[in-house]
Amino acid sequence: MPRIPSRRGHLKNNPVPGEKKVLLAAPRGYCAGVDRAVIAVEKALEHYGAPIYVRKQIVHNIHVVTELEALGAIFVEEVDEVPEGSHLVFSAHGVSPAVVNAAADRGLQAIDATCPLVTKVHREAVRFARDDFEILLIGHEGHEEVEGTAGEAPDHVTIVNSPDDVDNIEVKDPDKVVWLSQTTLSVDETMETVRRLRQKFPKLQDPPSDDICYATQNRQVAIKKVARDAELVIVVGSANSSNSVRLVEVALEYGAKAAYRVDYASEVKQEWLDGVATVGVTSGASVPDELVQELLRDLADAGYGTVQEVKTAEEDLVFSLPKELRTGRSGKQDPRALGGRNTPAAADSDCNTK
Repeated sequence: MPRIPSRRGHLKNNPVPGEKKVLLAAPRGYCAGVDRAVIAVEKALEHYGAPIYVRKQIVHNIHVVTELEALGAIFVEEVDEVPEGSHLVFSAHGVSPAVVNAAADRGLQAIDATCPLVTKVHREAVRFARDDFEILLIGHEGHEEVEGTAGEAPDHVTIVNSPDDVDNIEVKDPDKVVWLSQTTLSVDETMETVRRLRQKFPKLQDPPSDDICYATQNRQVAIKKVARDAELVIVVGSANSSNSVRLVEVALEYGAKAAYRVDYASEVKQEWLDGVATVGVTSGASVPDELVQELLRDLADAGYGTVQEVKTAEEDLVFSLPKELRTGRSGKQDPRALGGRNTPAAADSDCNTK
């Protein structure tokens, strides 16, 4: 198995004004959709054997992808790279109907690990398009999730990348406009985009429920509270993880003097800690906790051994695995059927709470 890149001892315990401590945000790390998707690949490998192909990164975290590659997963960009008849997992970010059809045309045995909260947005897009609404999809053009959602109704969707894009948006009928959003955006920036859209299109309709996922919102709320008291915030997460990048932005916006994103603790630079007494730590929704624990060990080496958890919410949501993976080879329901790593077997529901 791949090891976490480590440089233990690379951070020095230099004196600073005040008592050194870490404010550890909670919730942080894996959300239910990520946990479900990663377990789906692990179980597909157990059930069908290697190789298992995965379209795009199953989740946006380099360590998770590397671990799964070591187990026999092969990550591809498009379905035409997958040998006909193979097993293919669709990532947590979702895919468009065109991708589903392309996989079927190649005879691939597809396993859909799309986060159910992303699937909800897909269904909203289909419904609003059926009712002939123009859909203003707030999100980052080119992101897999946005491509998948837009692909559900390409003739009805216009992508809005940021509040500054609003001035250039034109619609055919301002009386039939609705907004949807990528699930991993900054809540504040999204609401500013909606505010500007509503100024331009007063009859703009809202989605039936909030599209930004609970985990993204919870992690942003937690880091807002941490940032008020932290001179430095370190976010563990990969560069292509939208929600991780947003956490850095939110930390800076809410009071942190400096904030950085790292994949691994070994990337933390000594100069970041110069004069810093309080370090805030969090991680994106696709980050395993072992990476955060490695960071805490390195910070302890530098004198930040006192860790105070700042908890703003409890998370107990779990999602059932794709139906193909809910039973083991014996035909009995798998203990992880709900998708949680430590949850007992439960009924075949799409969404449950412990």
